[in-house]
This record gives sequence, structure tokens and C-alpha cells, in this order.
Amino acid sequence: MSKSFKALGLAVGALALTHLPAAAQTKITNQGVSADEIVIGTHQDLSGPIKFWGVPVSNGMKMAVEEINAAGGIHGRKIKLVLEDSGYDPKRAVLASQKMVERDKVFAMVGPMGSPTVLASQDVLFDAGVMQLFPLTAAEFTYKFDPAKPQERLKFSNILPYVESTRAGLKYMMELKKFKNPCIMYQDDEYGKNVLDGFNQQLEAMKVKPASITSYKRGASDFSAQVAKMKSDNCDMVLLGAVIREPIGVMTEAKKLGWEVTFLGATPVNVLEVPALGKEAVEGLYSISGFEIPYEDTAKGKVKEWLANYKKMFGSAANTQAIIGYNAVQTFAFYVNKAGKELTGQKLLDALESGAEFRDIFNSPPTKFSKTNHLANTITQVQQIKNGRWVLVKDGLMF
Repeated sequence: MSKSFKALGLAVGALALTHLPAAAQTKITNQGVSADEIVIGTHQDLSGPIKFWGVPVSNGMKMAVEEINAAGGIHGRKIKLVLEDSGYDPKRAVLASQKMVERDKVFAMVGPMGSPTVLASQDVLFDAGVMQLFPLTAAEFTYKFDPAKPQERLKFSNILPYVESTRAGLKYMMELKKFKNPCIMYQDDEYGKNVLDGFNQQLEAMKVKPASITSYKRGASDFSAQVAKMKSDNCDMVLLGAVIREPIGVMTEAKKLGWEVTFLGATPVNVLEVPALGKEAVEGLYSISGFEIPYEDTAKGKVKEWLANYKKMFGSAANTQAIIGYNAVQTFAFYVNKAGKELTGQKLLDALESGAEFRDIFNSPPTKFSKTNHLANTITQVQQIKNGRWVLVKDGLMF
């Protein structure tokens, strides 16, 4: 082949390449990273209806930042945490996110709180090329991404999703106890509907018809009508798509009526406050869960030390929420460390999608992501309240 013909072929090939649609690139920011600092942001409910989540989560995050910085930071960079109060209000979450992106120049948003607040504010981040990592909501929008929308690659979740965890826990309980008339009572919002979806999908797969489906408005405190209906529908198991006050209220009402039935909570029920506030009323309650809750008198090694340090720092006992906040920052630090000394947004994205496994000190299932899967895991447990504390019944459940 003559040189000129070869050159012509190369030129035509190059021309053809310029007419191919460009692979859409994910725009990622490098702001907030300096020689000695990494700025991260979070918005929590510190004053609103779920501050019993927001405050301990923030404490856990602060504790992790302090530990990491005291040990010299990550590749010589200290973490600076910017914390804003959303009051669990989507509008405030949007304003807080704008402030953190534009004024504080955050590198990443880590562990932001709540389904409605995270959903309302996430586009502020993606438009600016800021990653949203490990938000405190198990809704699907936190990890499902459309490959055709490159900015959606900036979201990663390490919280057990409601639909999958509900299915795994319900399947285990149905097979264990051979229930014939399963029922559900769920909170009438995004969270509750996810639990309802899991309930319906699992019963359909098992070819079982629900005996009763009932809901309540968020913030309700009287459940007498729902309990009376479920009792008359002959429910032998009730799945609770609820949070803290509702399981206590419902089980108190059931005991008043002398109604013996098995209750199973979705994952938000699995917190220390339920047995602490519910006392005898909630004895025997089962709950779906992501990891075992450690207790000071039975914890060992690093976990025992961690519980003591938390109490020293904040003057109160650590809970599930504090662990989740602590782990959000530790998970971030693990992948930043993997990204190397020359930290950029792209290098952090590559580290997150590398398949490297983060393991926490609490024996939770490992956190692991890939280029196509931005959800850490779906491994589920079932626990039960016995003598005022949560006890593991079965772990390693998957549906």
C-alpha cells in the first residue's frame, strides 16, 4: 500500500471518528481539596420531627472526623465537616445544599438525612459535579442511576433498601412461623410505600393473599381504628412500615384488646429508642435490620472502646443512628485513601467503583460498589426484643 493511500485512509478514519457521538462524560468537581484539607458537607434534621435521628448521626460523623484528623488525616489532609440543619424540610435542604456547594465549596456531600430532603436537593449537587455519598435514606433514587445520564453516576448508597430488606425479612418470618393471614400497617409517605411494595412483591412471589392493608398519616398518635380493623381481619402477623412511636402505640393498643399477634418492624423500627420507650408493650417485637446493635455490657474490643469514647464525647450512650453517621465518614475516608495522594473527583469515583471492600468495626456486611452497581449490599437480619434489648434471631438473609 502506498504511503499516500495509507495517509488518506488514516485521515478518513480520523474524520469518521469525529462524527461518532461523544461518550457523555460525568462532570466531577475538584473543589474543596487543598494541600492540607478536604471539605465535606452534610444536612441533618437537628430541630425537626426526626432530630432523634439527625443529632446522633451528626455526633457519629463528628466523632469519625475527629478520629481521622487526630491520626494525621488522609494522605496528610484533614477533613473539615460543614453541618447544616434542614429541619427535615425539603426547601431548607435545597438552600443548605446551595450554600455548601457555592460558599463552602464542599468536595462531597456525605450522609445527608431523609428521603424528601435528599430527593429535593440532590440535583443541586449533581449539576455542580458534587458527589452524594451514603445518604440516610433507603429509597431507590439514592443508588439507581440511568447510564444515559452521566451526572447520576455521582450517587452511592450504603443503606439497606426498604423493598429488598422487607422482602428478605418477611420471607424468613413467613417460612419460620407459617403465617396464613399476613397484614401490613404503613406510614402514608415515600418510606411507607417502599415497605408496602416489598410486602406486596414478596406475598405475590409466595402466592399468599394479604388479609389486611392499612395505613396511617405521618405524625399520627392514635391507632385504635387500625388495630381494631386488623384484629377483625384475623391478621396473624403485622408488618409495620413505621418508625418509633407507632410500633409502641400499636402494640400498646393490641395488648389492651388482649390481641395476641406477631409484629415485624421494617428497618427504621430497629433502634434503641423502641425498647427504651416502649418497655413491656414492645416485648417480643421482631424487626428487620442491617447490623447488630452493640450494648456496652456485652460489646468487646474496638466496639467496646468506641462506645466508651462516644459516651465521653457526647454524654449519652451511642445508638444505631450514631453508628450509621460514624460509618458514613469512615467509608468516605476509606475510598479517599484508596484514591491516592493526588486526590481528584475522578480518582475518588474510580476508587468507589473499583470493587474495593470497606469493612467496619461493627461486623456489618461489607460495603462494595462497581461501575454498574452503586448500592453497597442487600444482606439483611431479623432481630427481636427480649428483656428490653434487641437480640439477633437470624443474619445473612437475602431475598
